[in-house]
Amino acid sequence: MSVIFAIILFSFLIFIHELGHFATAKAFGVQVNEFSLFMGPALWKKQRGETLYSIRCIPIGGYCAMEGEDGDSENPRAFSNAAWWKRLIILVAGAAMNFVTGVAMIGVFLAPNESYILPQVSLVEENCAFSSYIQPGDTIVALDGEKIYVNSDFSLIMSLNSGDIHDLTIRRSGELLEYKNVNMQMREFPDENGNPVLRYGFSFSLAESTPGLWANMTWKTSMDTVRMVRLSLQMLFTGRAGFQDVTGPVGIVQQMSNVAEASGSAWYAFLNLLYFGGFIAINLAVMNLLPIPALDGGRVVGLLLTAVLEGVTRKKVNPKVEGYIHGAGMLLLLALMAVIMFKDIFFIVKG
Repeated sequence: MSVIFAIILFSFLIFIHELGHFATAKAFGVQVNEFSLFMGPALWKKQRGETLYSIRCIPIGGYCAMEGEDGDSENPRAFSNAAWWKRLIILVAGAAMNFVTGVAMIGVFLAPNESYILPQVSLVEENCAFSSYIQPGDTIVALDGEKIYVNSDFSLIMSLNSGDIHDLTIRRSGELLEYKNVNMQMREFPDENGNPVLRYGFSFSLAESTPGLWANMTWKTSMDTVRMVRLSLQMLFTGRAGFQDVTGPVGIVQQMSNVAEASGSAWYAFLNLLYFGGFIAINLAVMNLLPIPALDGGRVVGLLLTAVLEGVTRKKVNPKVEGYIHGAGMLLLLALMAVIMFKDIFFIVKG
């Protein structure tokens, strides 16, 4: 079922992404030649007006082919002839649709919760290493400069920054208090059976769910997911994470299967997979806006540079040049996807 869910999820997210491009292009009067789900030879196609709608046989990607998107065109309704701000909105719309979809999926995942754990201190134990800095009622706002959106961020940020000395920002009675170089060492505390365990020595508060709190937690969880993308990229570029930690669709399906199997029931499996889907949707939205050729972010950078050059020189830049750059970028991305896919398959078979 997780495999079926993964196929449906990826197909849905691709459709939503391309629908964002399609809807804004139509709204701005840009001619759309084809709106396709997947790639390769067509399994189904139908011409309606100026646009060919199709479903293709290779379940990877999809596209919204606009007139003059990667080349010059005499058609006044071509993408390349639209105002730069219209082209910008069209390019960003796909990622925006994925982001909104991800937020909605996370919201549905959180909706059944009767209560939420907040990053607000409810109890400080006597042996807590930093008990002189926090007290019940304080809200932990940031740790080492990273914002605390949800309670789990505390442990996450602590694990990313080695050592016991950290910077702590709290909100107390509406006032922000910042403390530098705080010793936040874990110490031994007795568990429910009296056995010593390492803990920080404080507890977060539990709040009953309300519509306002649900909306707030949905937004903060979504922002936390955006931050996770940045942290993951930082770890990759700084060497804290390696190529073996990068995964593609095959690895994601395997992770979905693990999530489903770890769930206590079919209902919780569905909810957990829904959250996983929201996580992927927001990841796709953020990654797609990175300034890399062939991605929408790369196209946005090219568009802005072109707009500046045309504004200075008063001459139209040949769109074929940008098209060649994005074409080369697409080939490199496809090659990288193939390598990651074979790596995922190898580790699954090996495991």
